[in-house]
Amino acid sequence: MPEPRHAHDRRQYVIVDGSNVMHWKNEVPSLDTLREVLGDLTARGLTPGVVFDANAGYLLADRYLHHQDFAGLLGLPVERVMVVAKGAPADPTILTAAREMKARIVSNDQFRDWAGDHPEVHEPGHVIRGRYRGNRLVLDLGENPA
Repeated sequence: MPEPRHAHDRRQYVIVDGSNVMHWKNEVPSLDTLREVLGDLTARGLTPGVVFDANAGYLLADRYLHHQDFAGLLGLPVERVMVVAKGAPADPTILTAAREMKARIVSNDQFRDWAGDHPEVHEPGHVIRGRYRGNRLVLDLGENPA
């Protein structure tokens, strides 16, 4: 993941829950779904980073995929992709990265198990939810928290 944002860095980062987002279209894991979401975020001027659970590669390619693999498949710089260690949940990494980078999160996860340590998940607009209406991607961007 990129380093925490510095004062001169004007980019608006978003942390994408890759393991969640890849299921948005028809509840079938797909890199195409993730690519479409990343493209939409980038077109809106946002800078996405993606965090995956360790099993994401198995769901997509029947094998383990490293962050370098995912970066190549998604067309992202390696430093903006992370695969968490086997057996570790991605949620704490997603939440911590978002906090450190003053970023929003793209996911339909409620983060209930982590809300005690990360109450910002309840702030309107902190978690960007999404879905497909037919074949059209819909992101609930809401208000950007200050």
